[in-house]
Amino acid sequence: MKLPEGPTSPAIVQLIQWIIDPIGVLENCAKRYGDTFTLNLRNFQPLVFFSHPQAIREIFTTDPNLFDSGRGSNILQPLVGENSLLLLDGDRHTQQKRLIMPPFHGERMQAYAQLIGDITEQVASQWQVGKPICMREQMQDITLQVIMQAVFGLREGVRYQRLKPLLATLLNMTDSPVSSSLLFFQFLQQDWGAWSPWGRFVRRRQQIYELLQAEIDERREQSHLEGDDVLSLMMSARDEQGQPMTDAELKDELMTLLFAGHETTATALAWAFYWIHKRPEIYQKLIQELDSLGDHPEPMAIAKLPYLTAVCQETLRIYPVVFITFPRITKAPMQIMGRDYDTNTALYPCIYLTHHRQDIYAEPEQFKPERFLERQFSPYEYLPFGGSSRRCVGLALAQMEMKLVLASILSRYQLSLRDTKPVKPQRRGLTISPEGGVQMVMQGVRYVLKEQASPTHPAPVPVGTARAEVGAAE
Repeated sequence: MKLPEGPTSPAIVQLIQWIIDPIGVLENCAKRYGDTFTLNLRNFQPLVFFSHPQAIREIFTTDPNLFDSGRGSNILQPLVGENSLLLLDGDRHTQQKRLIMPPFHGERMQAYAQLIGDITEQVASQWQVGKPICMREQMQDITLQVIMQAVFGLREGVRYQRLKPLLATLLNMTDSPVSSSLLFFQFLQQDWGAWSPWGRFVRRRQQIYELLQAEIDERREQSHLEGDDVLSLMMSARDEQGQPMTDAELKDELMTLLFAGHETTATALAWAFYWIHKRPEIYQKLIQELDSLGDHPEPMAIAKLPYLTAVCQETLRIYPVVFITFPRITKAPMQIMGRDYDTNTALYPCIYLTHHRQDIYAEPEQFKPERFLERQFSPYEYLPFGGSSRRCVGLALAQMEMKLVLASILSRYQLSLRDTKPVKPQRRGLTISPEGGVQMVMQGVRYVLKEQASPTHPAPVPVGTARAEVGAAE
């Protein structure tokens, strides 16, 4: 069966363009070929992209057992391991997901809320007036600490101090289009010693896995697992046959949560700070809404704020961090919107192009949170976390974390963009990140928590007051 039209340039050329400028490739193809098109990328089978909500509805509502997704995501294997939920299919995927889901829902969220607030304040309190701040780096510091404490229950100690920089360094190894090539070209994945790019990657990954194994071994020596961290809960979980997760499964799932659970949220937060400060009227509306809750709002009250929620939703719409869903590889012939597809066709609902359809979102290139207050979009029109059985398990935590971090920082600190140049999207590994990381400058303090008042935090400081005296004392 003939696949939809697409670029006719050689596959290697298409792959290089895809690595360098994925958003440009998607936009150009949508403009030329419409709602559905095919890309041919070297080392990958032809990929069929969809942006029409009806096509996405048909894919998401089809029995998930008629697709494979894990085997189409092997590019992730070096990062998350072969036992990762992201690479599993069928019964094994369903079973593993059932074991992982509970810590990310219900009452657990309230326990994580306090943790998020404490870590955010600890990181932000180090910022100094007039000094530049890279928001993506700062947000990565916050989200990495949150995920390490929520996942491992690690707050201090030698293992925590070793894991934190190793994880950050591993992720930063694919922080540009050029370095991201390591994931796309298998011939670059050669260990030629500690001096080679892949050699450094492999050694850092091995160090992380050794630390994860040490943590698992220590927990197994305990007569009774205590704590509400994700690792304790996963180690206590049993499948339908009463079997626990193996060490290999635990390590790969931990790596998945660490990789997917903080990098994406940090990037989304950096984008949010950019848009909020790019549009002063949005900043003012947010501040008014946050101030309406008083001095010590409950985290769940913050999470329910409508305008804050809309700002987070619009952030994830305009530049979704993950810009395509996991593939759906057909296990039998299938029809999507009247077109027939053979077995083993890779179908990709395209989050970015769907979020930029003018027939759904008026002025899609404009950052307009109000659109989410005016109407509710279907899960086939708005899908920043994917959909169906492959929807992100941590979406509730990610959404809450975005709101609480934004609320904590905006309520207490005044920031400004370092310059007025537009920030462009850039590939960072398998995600889309703001080029330059969003450079900001600390202007002053709006509010200091009373329990923090001390010689180093002497106020409350009124809105608009520069933090020169506080900075000098520090």
